[in-house]
Amino acid sequence: MQVNRGIFQVLTRITYRFYHSDKGKKVSLYSKISPLGNPTCSVTNELDEWVCKGNKIRFAELQRIILDLRKRKRFTQALEASEWLKSSGIFTFSSTEHAVQLDLLGKVHGFLAAESYFDNLSEEYKNDKTYGALLHCYVRQCQTDKALTHLRRMEKQGVSLSSVAFNDIVSLYTKTGEYEKIPEILRHMKEIGVRPDNLSYRICINSYGARSDIEGMERVLNEMENQSYIVMDWNTYAAVANIYVKAGLNDKANIFLKKAEEKIDNKEGIGYNYLVSVHSRLGNKDEVIRLWFLEKSALKRCINRDYINMLEALVRLDALEEAEQLLKEWETSDNCYDIRVPYIVIIGYIDKKLYEMAETMLEDLSTKGKTLTPNIWGRLVAGYLDKGKFERAVNCMKVALSLKKDNKGWKPDPKAIMRIFSLFGENGSVNDAESFFNSLRRVVPVNREMYHVLLKLYIADGKEVERLLNSMRADNIDENEETKVILGLQPNEVLTVKCSV
Repeated sequence: MQVNRGIFQVLTRITYRFYHSDKGKKVSLYSKISPLGNPTCSVTNELDEWVCKGNKIRFAELQRIILDLRKRKRFTQALEASEWLKSSGIFTFSSTEHAVQLDLLGKVHGFLAAESYFDNLSEEYKNDKTYGALLHCYVRQCQTDKALTHLRRMEKQGVSLSSVAFNDIVSLYTKTGEYEKIPEILRHMKEIGVRPDNLSYRICINSYGARSDIEGMERVLNEMENQSYIVMDWNTYAAVANIYVKAGLNDKANIFLKKAEEKIDNKEGIGYNYLVSVHSRLGNKDEVIRLWFLEKSALKRCINRDYINMLEALVRLDALEEAEQLLKEWETSDNCYDIRVPYIVIIGYIDKKLYEMAETMLEDLSTKGKTLTPNIWGRLVAGYLDKGKFERAVNCMKVALSLKKDNKGWKPDPKAIMRIFSLFGENGSVNDAESFFNSLRRVVPVNREMYHVLLKLYIADGKEVERLLNSMRADNIDENEETKVILGLQPNEVLTVKCSV
């Protein structure tokens, strides 16, 4: 929730230290709730059991648990804990706890549930925190009319307003693509005495960038830089640089990338990653490599996110040799295995039409026992077909189909499938075509066109077609005029097929 974002970030760090600094074996309430990763597991039952065993629950402890669950996006369980806390009668909710409850209700059940909760609050709890929480629920679900009505109500009721509420509105306009309305919100803020903060200005700057209005963007940036209460940050300068890149103003982009770098907290990897990405789009290979070494020296260790970003930058720069070297460095790190990391290099090879090198890397990963996904093999299929390497395309498709079982959301490209069948028809390889057809039908529905290719191959090879026609019927595919033509029948003749026993 944006209302207490700063406090939320501080408490998150405190929560992490509180729960993870003690390596002892003492059972805590958190140690009981934390493993409940499955959202269907009940937090309420654990809390009830904890109390029944004579254990006490401290208000601050449960607050920290709720905060931690929210941080890990376990909103349903966080809501359960919050509702248990409220219904227990042991603790009295302040407006802060009500705001958290509102936010969780909105995330789990939608804005209508949050709206009902807010309406039932007594007036003493309707302040900037709870009003702001409900506003955020509207914004999250893109309820523009409700959000604007609610903001006007806040102003009318004399609710203490800060930039946070208006940042919600301009964020909403960003989501809905109504960029032209954002500067007006900034003007309104200043008119009623609410000072725009860094985020307010940055969203406004981006709104001009989205409309390719460089002059407007520079005007807002100049205003921001001249505010005595504003401390310029790397995010804003990086956003400006990104706008210049899109406008093709590379010299200006480089100036603001340097300004952004000067503002980066050395302990923050996100800033370095963003600059690496933008420099790679500008083709600044030397800057990308320099920033990577700066990042590695500034951070205690680089995590998978950092390696992914750097590999993407190197691939974007066509620096595939350097990307392979970095991949080897990652493999020797203590980071947990993440298939997305090597996939970046593999996809880089595929995009450069170096299909054999991509396939070699995939086979190496498979030999090492790494779990692969069918979509990456599917990309190789398309590449090999374009390159005229039919057998390799078929083999890659077979591998992809074998992985379908554990990747139910994946579907082979219908165009690639039909291209393969067409090539089978041209090559006249009936046994290979039948083998491929059988491997295909185990995981995806087959169609009439595939059967027609097989029928032609059967007839050309002198094979009996009765079994194939029965199989076609079993798949609920009736003969059409083309089927009859293939079988050498006249269009007005009736196709008779014996049923298999």
